Amino acid sequence: MTNLTIQTPDLVSDFPKKGMPVTIITGFLGSGKTTLLNQILKNRQDLKVAVLVNEFGDINIDSQLLVSTEDDMVELSNGCICCTINEGLVDAVYRVLEREDRIDCMVIETTGIADPLPIILTFLGTELRDLTSLDSVLTVVDSETFTTDHFESESALKQVAFADIVLLNKTDLAPPEKVEELEAYIRTIKEGARILYSQHGEVPLPLILGVGLTQADLFDSFETEEKHEHHEHHEHEHHHEHEHHHEHHHHGHHSNHLDNDGFVSLSFQSDRPFDVHKFQEFLTEEMPFEVFRAKGILWFNDSPMRHIFQLSGPRYELNACEWLTPPKNQLVVIGRNLDTAQIREQLNSCLV
Repeated sequence: MTNLTIQTPDLVSDFPKKGMPVTIITGFLGSGKTTLLNQILKNRQDLKVAVLVNEFGDINIDSQLLVSTEDDMVELSNGCICCTINEGLVDAVYRVLEREDRIDCMVIETTGIADPLPIILTFLGTELRDLTSLDSVLTVVDSETFTTDHFESESALKQVAFADIVLLNKTDLAPPEKVEELEAYIRTIKEGARILYSQHGEVPLPLILGVGLTQADLFDSFETEEKHEHHEHHEHEHHHEHEHHHEHHHHGHHSNHLDNDGFVSLSFQSDRPFDVHKFQEFLTEEMPFEVFRAKGILWFNDSPMRHIFQLSGPRYELNACEWLTPPKNQLVVIGRNLDTAQIREQLNSCLV
């Protein structure tokens, strides 16, 4: 079991004094990014952390930690805040920076199919470079399901290639020889990356926060190329109350790399419950092999409970809790070259 004891004074004192330290957490679909975020919030001791995510629902924040919710920002009783990246990453960062309360560091979770480079360049190539300090790019890898076929995805390759730290997660689910082969393979892609092992995203925080591993000058050539492409293909006007002039780098399910890699995102909703046996048969017999990730809130006809559904590769889990809203089914499925019409028809056939 990993020892999570943290020497807080050392962790806090090691943080850079100029610019808010920023850690970018990336990794392929289902690798365990959100689990790692929860571990950071749980074990951060006296650090006040700002977490930027695409959706609050991805983070399992206990209800007793919530103080207030306002304008896509959640205040937590432990001194941390959580902010969604809805209108753009730069806007979300400014909303954190403009707060009066002290925040020690910022952690950003990318989507599982995001190319991290535009996010990196947001901090190195805009005026945010003077206000923040990019501390590290941390890539989470699922040791059990990871194969070289992941690199048929350009973004999955870049997630490792731009990593300062690679966290080999779920090592308890993979044979030791596979973990060793995986580490050797990753070193051929990113020589010099700090490679750590973890189970359930548990890792001593001094190994991943306040480490100062990002070498900004290595991205200068990427910055020039990115700006050239940006000005060729996009013209953004942005009005900020402090008249900040910055470029937007949107990273979501509709970005170009999603189409280039052949990934498809399917959203399914229904006000009718699933037949639990039909849905289980769909998962075990009909779910396409090309589905990498699925998650949602499920309603079954034979249960009064709300079921949180998570699927990553061949594994899935269901966790039951009480409904706080009228029951309904909400499901998102992400995979490569999927026949969405067929999947939607299969899901509809599972309804009662």
